Amino acid sequence: MPSGTHALELDLPIEKIWNFVSDMNRWAPLVPGYIEHEILSDTQSTWTFKGDIGIMQKTVKLKIDITEWQEPSLVTFNLTGLNENFAGNGFFKAIAVSESKTEMIGNLDITAKGMMGPMINTILKNFVPKTAEDLTKAIAEEIENIELKKV
Repeated sequence: MPSGTHALELDLPIEKIWNFVSDMNRWAPLVPGYIEHEILSDTQSTWTFKGDIGIMQKTVKLKIDITEWQEPSLVTFNLTGLNENFAGNGFFKAIAVSESKTEMIGNLDITAKGMMGPMINTILKNFVPKTAEDLTKAIAEEIENIELKKV
């Protein structure tokens, strides 16, 4: 299963991280290639984005099912392809390093299924880690920007 994990440290308390990641509307638009998302319920949404996978560009629509909201440190989710044969999961985890520092970890696992799965998974081995890193960094930057505006 192609996967990627990225960790970074923020000079913010864990509660600030949680305030952001506990609302899907805040981080869905930060997915690389974001087109749109729709909230279906507190735990379900659909996301549409354009994935630039090597020589292919695909518009991918995924259903996101939140499997766990564990305040203030963990959001886990499953991914299901709606227009492509993809499945996967991921998480955002926050670990308080001190009262004013938090380590944030983003993880993404995606597998292509079906006849083309083995070929697409070869491409995803590079795409998924980069996407996990880009999304984690984008979330961190957005949280920092929000907090700077408050000062």
